[in-house]
Amino acid sequence: MNPRLPSPRILLGPGPSSVSPAVLQSAATAPIGYLDPELFELLESVRNDLRLLFGTSNAFTIPLTGTGMAGMECCLANLIEPGDRVVIGVNGFFGGRMVEIARRLGAEVTQVDAEWGTPLEAGMFLPALKSSSPVKVVACVHAETSTGVETSIAPIAELAHSNGALFLADAVTSLGGMPVECDKWSVDACYSATQKCVGAPPGLSPITISDRAMAAMEGRSKGASHWYYDWKLLRGYYDAPHAYHHTVPINLYYTLAAALNEIKTEGLEERFRRYREVSAQLLNGLEEIGVLPFAAEKCRLPSLNTVVIPDSVTDEAGLRSALLREYGIEIGGGLGALKGKIWRIGTMGAAATPRNIVLLLAALRLLLKR
Repeated sequence: MNPRLPSPRILLGPGPSSVSPAVLQSAATAPIGYLDPELFELLESVRNDLRLLFGTSNAFTIPLTGTGMAGMECCLANLIEPGDRVVIGVNGFFGGRMVEIARRLGAEVTQVDAEWGTPLEAGMFLPALKSSSPVKVVACVHAETSTGVETSIAPIAELAHSNGALFLADAVTSLGGMPVECDKWSVDACYSATQKCVGAPPGLSPITISDRAMAAMEGRSKGASHWYYDWKLLRGYYDAPHAYHHTVPINLYYTLAAALNEIKTEGLEERFRRYREVSAQLLNGLEEIGVLPFAAEKCRLPSLNTVVIPDSVTDEAGLRSALLREYGIEIGGGLGALKGKIWRIGTMGAAATPRNIVLLLAALRLLLKR
């Protein structure tokens, strides 16, 4: 018996986002071996395109196997040794994830908190950085997926460097959807994911690592705590002469290459503009039916829109379920402290079109009247 195929969906949640037919079709390309010369030709093109998205010339820029959480753990595992002091900004769910991983790696973590729904500010980090013992890494989320809030990371990176620390950024919900300028902002390590603004399926986590961060990793007293994520071993595979490390997901590379080609064809600035315009269309339409934004206008993401659930909705999970079941449209609920309080509506990838926003708004109008 054939397995049941999934019903058609319009993915307007926090990720994954819908992918275009061309990206989807590229996944059907026949796989080749993990040491095939043609694979490394493809990878060279992919790595160059990722440098464009990251705004960097970093040599070590790769599509890491795994989702965005793999990128987070990979970067922290290479930069942190047991006993290192780490300062992490938390203004949402995924900042908290960074804290948890750093503590599991044996770091002495100082958590810098901002209210969920507000951005982190550089001054918040100053007391932790001015303490007596040196800080190894400062980290925070650029675009917090749980709140729809952007934090300006350049001032935080500058403060980290002036106090002798490295700076790590989470760009999971910003890469490909809004400016990310790792070199200009002096970001030492940055990770993302393919299933959001980049417009590819889940399963890869683009990362980029500066020479400064690589030197810090090479100066460790012991090797990275995770063999699979060891930058030295990964660099040995991705760079010539390409020593075997693991069997890479070649078909996901095909989809990433296709998605990056679409970004180049559309133009990065034009893509940013499309996300902003579709987001504005969404928020204007929601306001007309009494659904108001959660994040303040000055720090709202164009890729992930958070809105306050109206008081009239007594079963928000049931409404989202009906939206999916009856109309094939997915939106996300809140996480952590915001569970049951907000909806998270993505305007990312191939799903970010005026047509899809019209369909969502029409469906919500009907469901809110019940």
